[in-house]
Amino acid sequence: MAKKETKQKILNAAELLFAKQGFSETSLRQITGDADVNLASVNYHFGSKKDLIKAVMDRYLASFMPASDSALLQLLAQPNISLHQVFDCFVAPLMQLASIHRQGPEIFLQLLGRGYIDNQGFLRWFIVNHYGQVLSHFTQAIQKAAPSLSSADVFWRLHFTLGTVVFTMASSEALRDIAKTDFNEDIDVEGLVRKMIPYLANGVGANPIE
Repeated sequence: MAKKETKQKILNAAELLFAKQGFSETSLRQITGDADVNLASVNYHFGSKKDLIKAVMDRYLASFMPASDSALLQLLAQPNISLHQVFDCFVAPLMQLASIHRQGPEIFLQLLGRGYIDNQGFLRWFIVNHYGQVLSHFTQAIQKAAPSLSSADVFWRLHFTLGTVVFTMASSEALRDIAKTDFNEDIDVEGLVRKMIPYLANGVGANPIE
């Protein structure tokens, strides 16, 4: 088996298991079993489980972050912006992840959520260290669109936003089935994401508690 093919098989198996079970609950033996490769191949291609986790995440981040940053910078150049516009910056970059995996948008957001749920501090450090500028532009856009929010308000509201997005995407298939059965509404993943944006924008922009 070619080295490149082995590496891809490991990444493919790892991302699905990490998204479903979490980083802490997924063992390297489970990954190699699903990938049908030997344990030594993980050490050869990635060195450690932490490095494998970073490689799985960066497979998506390397596409998502630059595209999101480009949209945010264009938005920041405008004199007046809304929170709806800020969140809309992430839709196209998120949908592009389907080119990596058919369920790439859902998998990526579940992985991102797992990084917080599993308390993977090294992963947050990796994201900040490699994509800190994008996160800074996102924060600037939030503050420009909602200047009344304090830094603490922004932190908490983005934390709640991530929870909403991760939960929604984790149950996306069920939600789409319900929409079809109960409301005769055909909705794809992008449509589901766009349904969230008004809710997220209004939640983040709500007047702070006095």
